Amino acid sequence: VIESLYHAGFENKVKVDVKLIDSEKITKNNVKEILEGIDGIVVPGGFGNRGIEGMIETIKYVRENKIPFLGICLGMQMTVVEYARNVLNLKNANSEEFDENTDNQVIHIMEEQKDVSKKGGTMRLGAYPCIIKEGTLAEKIYGKAEISERHRHRFEFNNEYKEMLENAGLKVSGTSPDGLLVEMVELENHPYVLTRRYMFVGDYIDKAKDALDILRKYNAISQNKCEEYKDKANKIADDNSMYRSVKTYLTTQKRKIYKEFTSR
Repeated sequence: VIESLYHAGFENKVKVDVKLIDSEKITKNNVKEILEGIDGIVVPGGFGNRGIEGMIETIKYVRENKIPFLGICLGMQMTVVEYARNVLNLKNANSEEFDENTDNQVIHIMEEQKDVSKKGGTMRLGAYPCIIKEGTLAEKIYGKAEISERHRHRFEFNNEYKEMLENAGLKVSGTSPDGLLVEMVELENHPYVLTRRYMFVGDYIDKAKDALDILRKYNAISQNKCEEYKDKANKIADDNSMYRSVKTYLTTQKRKIYKEFTSR
């Protein structure tokens, strides 16, 4: 994910400064102090309940303060949980993965995973198609009606809450071809809140000269949040030198160029 953010920066001709934050340390009392001044936030995939509450506080903060946000896999799931808790006022909303006893499992285990006892290599794995809804941010980013992305998960959006969440402003923008599995959700009236259930595996398909659409757009919008980057970006973004840097980045001198680029 980090490398792919850099790749998106290359295409947008701006240096990406990545700050890694431990979500276990984020609370409702310090979230503003920790996140203030950040121009865009990514909550990536993961497993287990460590840091979950901090992720939810983070997502609440970016939603209320209109900070560009990309949620990937677990990040998408926590976006749904946050919205259900704080907008629908379902205070005990959670994922079945973290609370099997809650009355509001807005994220629950996939039907075909319920009888799986062996956990190794038994998740929903590999590339699956996603149909993008017309007129959505997702459509603007991808520029087409159908995409294919890699997946690695057991839990899914609970369709029993779909109508409630959409009526409250959290729109489903991508689904499986049969419409049964929610792949992407986005928030109305926000510069960039887009989350996707499919796992991000950028190492396989993301390149320095061909960043993933979703990250390219996320990076561009985040860049607009920080006026001070523009002058700096112009200085380092001469097309020819940028191309040479990126081309060299893809050769055996990757480590050397990486250090040089990120130190600017």
